[in-house]
Amino acid sequence: MPAELFASLAPTPLAERLRPRALAEILGQDHLLGPEGPLGRMLAARKLSSLILWGPPGCGKTTIARLLAEATDLHFEPLSAVFSGVADLRKIFEAARQRRKDGKGTLLFVDEIHRFNRAQQDGFLPYV
Repeated sequence: MPAELFASLAPTPLAERLRPRALAEILGQDHLLGPEGPLGRMLAARKLSSLILWGPPGCGKTTIARLLAEATDLHFEPLSAVFSGVADLRKIFEAARQRRKDGKGTLLFVDEIHRFNRAQQDGFLPYV
């Protein structure tokens, strides 16, 4: 039988069950997310700028990015630099361009961006 038949029976991993569902549920980042923090000020203005989230695996970088997108009504587009290349970037940028025409912005989250080579990183220059 196909695995998807049993997907609803699979237990949800603990990390997923405990993942914050709102920015207010994130603990220990008040210096960033609080009203006087840089992300808090961006959220109040409903305008995000390019930024780098740095920290060890599992500290919440992706969760924060996803919640920032949700709080500012942006489409969240995750990308792994380990598994992606310039062709993937072009597709994402084109989809973002189309979303922009339709009045919706995009938050691109690139995990492991340091894995991109120089040519791949240069693909960002017209957009960042």
